Amino acid sequence: MSRLSAAAVEAPPAAGAGPAAAASPGGRQSARGQAGWRWLRAHGSAVAVYLALCVAWEGASRVFHVPAYLVPPPSAIAQRLVDDHARLLTHSLTTLQEVLWGFLLGVVVSLPLALLITQSRAVGRLVYPLLVAFQAIPKVALAPVVVVWFGFGPPSKVALGFVTAVFPMVVNTVVGLNQTPPEMIHLMRSLGASPWQTFTKVRLYVAAPYIFGGFKVGITLAVVGAVVGEFIAANRGLGYLLLVANNSFNTPLLFAVVVVLSLLSVLLFSLIEAVEALVLPRPLRRKEADAGRGVGA
Repeated sequence: MSRLSAAAVEAPPAAGAGPAAAASPGGRQSARGQAGWRWLRAHGSAVAVYLALCVAWEGASRVFHVPAYLVPPPSAIAQRLVDDHARLLTHSLTTLQEVLWGFLLGVVVSLPLALLITQSRAVGRLVYPLLVAFQAIPKVALAPVVVVWFGFGPPSKVALGFVTAVFPMVVNTVVGLNQTPPEMIHLMRSLGASPWQTFTKVRLYVAAPYIFGGFKVGITLAVVGAVVGEFIAANRGLGYLLLVANNSFNTPLLFAVVVVLSLLSVLLFSLIEAVEALVLPRPLRRKEADAGRGVGA
C-alpha cells in the first residue's frame, strides 16, 4: 500500500515536468539553442557565402597586391570601422533621423492619396501622371531646388527622402486596394455595412500585403534620397562623410561608410518586416512575396 501511495504522489510531478523544465534555466537555454539552430539552418548558407566572398576578396588583394587606395581589403575596411566607430555612429544617427522623418511623411501622404485615387477616377487621371512624371525626375537634379526651398538643414534631406519614397508606397497601395474582389464588397453592402466598415474590414485587409511591400521599398529609397540631399548641402550625415572620404582619397573610410549605409538599409527593411509580422496574420504574410515585392520592384 505504501508503494502505491508513493507512486501516486510521484505521478503528478512527472506529468507536469514538461512546463517546469521549460521554465527552468536549463529549459530556457535549450529553447535558445533551438532558436539559434533554426536561425543557422535558415541563414547559414547565406552567411557562409558572404564569408567566402570576404576571404576570396582578402586573398586576391594580398596575392595580386591591389593598392588599398583602389580597392581596400576587408581587413582594412573592418579596421576603419573600428577606428572611426564614434564618427560613423554620429553621422549614422543624423542620416537615420532624416530617413525616418521622410519615410513617416511618405506614409502619412501616400495612404490617403492612394485611397483618393481609388475612390475617384477623375483624381486618378489627374494625379497618377503627375506622380509618374515626378518619379522620372532624377533626384540629383531635384536636390538643388529642394535645398533652395528648405535650406541647408535637415528639412531638405527629409523632403528628398519623402519625394523618393512616396511613389512606390502610393502605387503599391493603389494596386492593393484595387485587388479587393467585388463579391466581398457586394456582400458587405448586403449586410448593411457602412463604407468605412467595408474599407477597414475588407479593402484594407486585402491591400495590407501590398501596402507593406510598398513600405519596404520606400524605406530603402528614403535612405537614397537623404544621402543625395547630404551630397548637395550638409555638414553631417553619411552622405557628407562620403564626400569627405572621397575628397581626402580615404578609400577604406569610403568603403566603411558604404557598409554602414548598407547595414542601415537592411536594419530598416527588417524593422518593417518585424512590424508586418506583428500586424498581419500569417496567411496574408504568405501572400506578400507575390504582392508587395513584385509591385514594388
